[in-house]
Amino acid sequence: MRKPYCDKSQALTDENILSDPFELFHHWFEKAKQNAGKHTEINAVCLSTSYQNKPSSRMVLLKGYDPEQGFRIFTNYESRKGFEIEHNCNVALLFYWEYPQRQIRIEGKAHRVSESISDQYFNARPKLSRISAIVSQQSKEVDSRETLLKRQQEEEKRWADSDIIPRPNFWGGYHIIPERFEFWQGQSDRLHDRFVFERSDHEKSWFHYRIQP
Repeated sequence: MRKPYCDKSQALTDENILSDPFELFHHWFEKAKQNAGKHTEINAVCLSTSYQNKPSSRMVLLKGYDPEQGFRIFTNYESRKGFEIEHNCNVALLFYWEYPQRQIRIEGKAHRVSESISDQYFNARPKLSRISAIVSQQSKEVDSRETLLKRQQEEEKRWADSDIIPRPNFWGGYHIIPERFEFWQGQSDRLHDRFVFERSDHEKSWFHYRIQP
């Protein structure tokens, strides 16, 4: 299968690329939101982790980003991704938006957010989502869905008269501090535009360069 990509007006050049990768990410993210259909989750991102030289990837939802705290996600710390992050904080994120055929790769280090940030986000979730976080021993084997539903019913009864549910200590957030960005703009002739942003350990400013498709 082969689909046409954007026209040349979408090309990334040294003249029109922004100098700060967070500004460029925000610009592309907002553009993707404008073009998204009702069934598209623009903040869906592929998170890749690694343990003992074996990579694993899964889709998660981005819950915030800024230059100081990087990119923020939330999960069960005892899940496979949580286990792997605790043993190897080097991770990668991959965003892909079909229109206008853009991809952003981010490499960096993941660290737990503060407990107050985890509490704030957990308390903002729908009640059933908070209950599900308690019910699921994420990534662990289970004998049947009925077992999960039984746990869910028990927790719903437990918290039936309260909207305040304490965040379990095995659930919380990570912020991913980027060390490298790559912005990819697809082209129909397959001479795609690719720009990399990097910075050294001792520099706050970013530098960028074009790489071949």
